[in-house]
Amino acid sequence: MAATYKEFRGLHLPAIEKEILEKWDDEKAFEKSVSLRQGRQPFVFYEGPPSANGMPGIHHVISRTLKDLVCRYKTMKGFQVKRKGGWDTHGLPVELGVEKELGITKEDIGKKISVEDYNKKCREAVLRYKDKWDELTKRIGYWVDLEHPYITFENNYIETLWWLLKQLYNKGLLYEDVSIQPYSPAAGTGLSSHELNQPGTYKDVKDTSAVAMFKAVKNEKSDFLFNAAGNDEVFFMAWTTTPWTLPSNLGLTVGANIDYVLVKTFNPYTHFPVNVILAKALLGKYFEGIRGDEKVGDSYFFTNTDSKKINVEWKILAEFKGSDLEGIPYEQLLPFEANKTDNPNAFKVLLGDFVTTEDGTGIVHTAPAFGADDYKVGKKYDIGILTMVDRQGKFVNGLGEFSNRYVKNYKDDPDYVDVNVDICVKLKKENRAFKVEKYEHSYPHCWRTDKPVLYYPLDAWFIKTTALRDRMVELNKTINWKPKSTGEGRFGNWLENMVDWNLSRSRFWGTPLPVWRTKDGKEEICIGSIEELKAEGKKADDQLGTMNAAFLAHDNLDLHKPMVDEIVLVSSSGEPMKRVPDLVDVWFDSGAMPYAQWHFPFENIETFADNYPADFVCEGVDQTRGWFYTLHALGSLLKESIQDELKQKGFEVSDEKYPGLAFKTCVSNGLVLDKNGQKMSKRLGNVVDPFKTIADFGADATRWYLITNASPWDNLKFDLDGIKEVQRKFFGTLYNTYQFFALYANVDGFAFSEDYIPVEERPEIDRWVLSSLNTLVKKATEAMDDYEPTLAGRLIEEFVDEHLSNWYVRLCRRRFWKGEYEQDKIAAYQTLYECLETVTRLMAPVSPFFSDAVFKNLDAVTKRFNVESVHHTDYPVANEKLIDNSLEERMQLAQDASSLILSLRKKNNIKVRQPLQKALIPVLNPEMKQQLEKVGGLVKSEVNIKEIELATDAGNIIHKKVKPNFKLLGAKLGPAMKEAAGIIGSFSQEQIAELEKNGSIEIELKTGKSAIALNEVEIIAEDIPGWSVASKGNLTVALDIQLSAELKMEGDAREFVNRIQNIRKDKGFDLTDRISVNVLDNAILKPSINTFKNYICAEILADNLDWVPEITDGIEVEVNDNLLKVSVNKKG
Repeated sequence: MAATYKEFRGLHLPAIEKEILEKWDDEKAFEKSVSLRQGRQPFVFYEGPPSANGMPGIHHVISRTLKDLVCRYKTMKGFQVKRKGGWDTHGLPVELGVEKELGITKEDIGKKISVEDYNKKCREAVLRYKDKWDELTKRIGYWVDLEHPYITFENNYIETLWWLLKQLYNKGLLYEDVSIQPYSPAAGTGLSSHELNQPGTYKDVKDTSAVAMFKAVKNEKSDFLFNAAGNDEVFFMAWTTTPWTLPSNLGLTVGANIDYVLVKTFNPYTHFPVNVILAKALLGKYFEGIRGDEKVGDSYFFTNTDSKKINVEWKILAEFKGSDLEGIPYEQLLPFEANKTDNPNAFKVLLGDFVTTEDGTGIVHTAPAFGADDYKVGKKYDIGILTMVDRQGKFVNGLGEFSNRYVKNYKDDPDYVDVNVDICVKLKKENRAFKVEKYEHSYPHCWRTDKPVLYYPLDAWFIKTTALRDRMVELNKTINWKPKSTGEGRFGNWLENMVDWNLSRSRFWGTPLPVWRTKDGKEEICIGSIEELKAEGKKADDQLGTMNAAFLAHDNLDLHKPMVDEIVLVSSSGEPMKRVPDLVDVWFDSGAMPYAQWHFPFENIETFADNYPADFVCEGVDQTRGWFYTLHALGSLLKESIQDELKQKGFEVSDEKYPGLAFKTCVSNGLVLDKNGQKMSKRLGNVVDPFKTIADFGADATRWYLITNASPWDNLKFDLDGIKEVQRKFFGTLYNTYQFFALYANVDGFAFSEDYIPVEERPEIDRWVLSSLNTLVKKATEAMDDYEPTLAGRLIEEFVDEHLSNWYVRLCRRRFWKGEYEQDKIAAYQTLYECLETVTRLMAPVSPFFSDAVFKNLDAVTKRFNVESVHHTDYPVANEKLIDNSLEERMQLAQDASSLILSLRKKNNIKVRQPLQKALIPVLNPEMKQQLEKVGGLVKSEVNIKEIELATDAGNIIHKKVKPNFKLLGAKLGPAMKEAAGIIGSFSQEQIAELEKNGSIEIELKTGKSAIALNEVEIIAEDIPGWSVASKGNLTVALDIQLSAELKMEGDAREFVNRIQNIRKDKGFDLTDRISVNVLDNAILKPSINTFKNYICAEILADNLDWVPEITDGIEVEVNDNLLKVSVNKKG
């Protein structure tokens, strides 16, 4: 028995996908897709490692879909695409999760729980949700090697990181320094600049700000101030948004060339008379009546009748440059036992180039412990450092009433009292505050704890990224960024302004920094491999009698804390060396994956050489200053090290092959928001469960929606209704088209076994759809090559819906179910088959399941490819010889004309089965007339009209007016838009015709001439009695909507045919079954049915159609508001 095309039992995508998944597993489809390309050019893809200590979300689906579709596409284009999975297993996310689970803080580690037990808990937690991640990965059809992933906590991975760090160390690019760094008290560790620039880390907060008054000390340097003030007290005004830093103050910084004034006034809180110093340019922020041209001697007395406000009086006593203030001493603002200092350089006025008059007072309160600029100027003047806040974010002991209080609410204490407020209250009482108010500003928060960070003096290890900034900037220009603006803007700007990479972390679970050092810090060694560690350990055992051998020979060698810290090495002078306590930034782990995933350079050298750099990476836009940056930084920094290592191993090396890039193309996808454009969060209750979404709608519909709804790099407003629409419109249309084909192909036994009918010998409709198909292939390929899957998906969608289903199949239905199995019918089958087969291959990268299901059904019968999966075929290649642009333009004209006429029918509530007499189409040129003449019959048949009149002048029927597109023209014309709108609105019919014919028209504005394009306006055609008019672009159609008696009768006949066809279907008759029809006498409908009896019988395959006086077992149907009883029976 001949094979038949499998027909689906309904469009239930999740069920279809489940069946395909089982087949993929049985057939090892993924593995085979890779092995089939063995020996072919590799396309290198890097998987950014997710952390499996949390559940995956819907935002992970879009990035995994993008990765998968590119890799599937490149595989179908003939490349071998290996996809190694990976897991990010170190760092804060893991540690904070374990702390929460155990109910401890960082300070408890080593006390309530040993470091060894704590790290065991971390190791257990890192892959807690791996099964869920694997389930989602598999369920959405993301083909990636989950059986052999790289895992960042494994010794081999860490060993590669140590090798990389040693390369940087040997080049002088890894160094230790004390500097002010962002520090997270809640996490207990310093942060890198790229961590501090993750999306959402800067939050708008309202903090208590203060203008503090620092009392000047009288001496020779300050005499001129006291003389101007009549020997009264003088105060420097300094503004701060962090009053908690005031106990650590050691200096006041001014700008050397800034103009400052000494002002006699009153303290707004104590009402005491005071003399204050501030920048002249900022007088208006604190005093009424400032004009901007004040000079010494000017004064102002302001009386306000509002009793809630005080009278303010001021007078300028003196003016001087900031340089005149340098070295003037002042009293410590908040002296306590803990912040005493005998440094003679402290508490003086300093000069700094970072001082501005944009805000504040022009005098900067300087606490070197808590600001990079403060630290720099403090170091220059050797004023020392006071760190009055510990690493938990609390004030130290010895600060009076502020001792041991948190400077921010790091513990989420509901009873927390803001210490900044209390400091300001103290300053007010002591006549040391001039202004206190709430101030809204953007403040950095920890990317993992969501708590405020401090800038803190840290002894940290850095990678000197700034040494190769120029190389990184230049290499970035060679990367294909999608979108381009991310590479040139967000990423490019970041590179231009980057600082050295703060690498070290004071935590427990992570890659240890492989530096061992003597107690006095004079000797150190950076270890680059396990072998080197063992050799150095043995040397120490021999010289110092240490017990390294027992540890290093252990079968369960673990390079993590605390085991690695037990190893003691020996210096060249015979001194013991212990490892520095720091760990490595977890972003270094992920940035090193191109090398560490293969355990380079210790093994897999050839594999690495063939898979470096990546052709393609893809992650969310938040990775621009995360993974993308660390990949790029390490690639640039390690260029020579990688090249040298490969040379030593005998590989051919060049800058062209190994340019220092980690990746050549980068797609950064946007955020997935809820349907209202809000960020998804558990708190808002708008989080979408990806497992439920896929269970309800299927992975294919979800993937197609995510890709075609918006460009990948745009933020997506995720709406389940959008997936439903995709399921209905695209997949439903393709499903129905395939079902139609399978139904009739099975009836006729079509298996593509007949001789191939040359396309040029097929009817024009076949040539057209194959031309459109090949145009689609060409454009989709160009889009996919350019990493524009949204465009490719939309083109496929348009072809399936508008061309294949709603035009080709509709117009060709009769060819499939009427007539003998001869050339015309075979041509139709071959054409439709080719379209379906090609579409499945085009859509396969985006929609891997349904495309495979349809392809398998097709190929199981014809064996044209004779492969197990569509993903084992090549991507279609356009046959340029079959593309006929003129034919496509002509058919598009027919489709547009038909669409306009159908819209007019709908507007006037006239069914398509009701024939109409005439449509009038104005033609703009001979070419348009010629094209319309060729498709006139097609349009008439499609929209059920008797004639089409092509008119060069239809002014007596069609009247048009023009409305400007304000969005387009407004951006183009700016202020002249209003004038242009008036001119456009008054266009004559001749001007409108010129615009339609030429595609543009020139208008005269006051500012000069301007061309108005057809797409920048909307042309509206107005109806006249008896006619209905519509326009699209330069095509206008007028439809005669008057119904003659004969037209009405034919409409009745067509409606009758429809009712009989429905009865045939309901009774389960085969398509070829002949029938007998009896109709109960009906005076109203009898003339219509008799007049068109031959047409009716031919359509419904009736051998007889008889009127009878009585029907006992008939079916009642309604035809144009008239009831009719019929009896339909199968013949013989």
